Amino acid sequence: MAAPGSLVILFFFVIPLAMVTGEGFANGGSAFQKVLTDPIFWKGLGGSLVIGLTAPTFSLLVGFGVALHLSTLSERMRTSLQFWISLPLTFSGLIVAYGFILAYGRSGFVTLGLAEVGVDPSRFSGFLYSPVGLAFAYSYYLIPRVVLILLPVLVNFDRAQIRAAQSLGSHPARAVIDILIPQIMPSAVNAFCLVSAVAIGAYGTALALVGTQVNILPLLLYSRISDTGTDFPSAAALSVILLTLCTLILAAGELFTLRRDRNVPVA
Repeated sequence: MAAPGSLVILFFFVIPLAMVTGEGFANGGSAFQKVLTDPIFWKGLGGSLVIGLTAPTFSLLVGFGVALHLSTLSERMRTSLQFWISLPLTFSGLIVAYGFILAYGRSGFVTLGLAEVGVDPSRFSGFLYSPVGLAFAYSYYLIPRVVLILLPVLVNFDRAQIRAAQSLGSHPARAVIDILIPQIMPSAVNAFCLVSAVAIGAYGTALALVGTQVNILPLLLYSRISDTGTDFPSAAALSVILLTLCTLILAAGELFTLRRDRNVPVA
């Protein structure tokens, strides 16, 4: 019964990955040397890391608050709100990008509204076309992922522990920090790593928002295989590097969870 899934993985992941890796390592790996000695690559890596840290941090903070609130509601109300919260996951990155342009672009309704109180529209809208602005746009569909990961943990959390701590004189915020946070930390780290990998590897939203004006790895990769560039060996090398980076981030989250489950201190 696993054969259909195995064939899909073989034909649409293993074989393409092997071909791309082989292309990158052709001619003694000169493509990797070319990429790693290119200053544009390091700037793109820096921009990707900014997005990979900013977007998941913001998404985790907001998603935790949303999931915590949902966990206190009735099951019917929680299920209804989960449906609406999950809707952004069904949208294409292009739709998300155009939505943010209509809202926060130079002629966006939010930008024009702020202009009425003296905010410079060009300076305000310029924020959207920076790595941090892209991280803000990415959060639109990253926050639902965080909520869906944290919600089951918070629903099953025994709130009697919080009440017991408060009855012993603990401040509510201190009780949350000392009791709730440590118990959800493995799921929180997993959520952070997952949305970080998604943010680093995404390109549709960034491409629609800024084209290739912002230097991040997915857009750098796109520029190597678009109509203006056909450097396939470099594109293959960038693909392998980007895949490795995202895999390492996901592996870090799984390793953290595994160590916590085994009660092994994380270095």
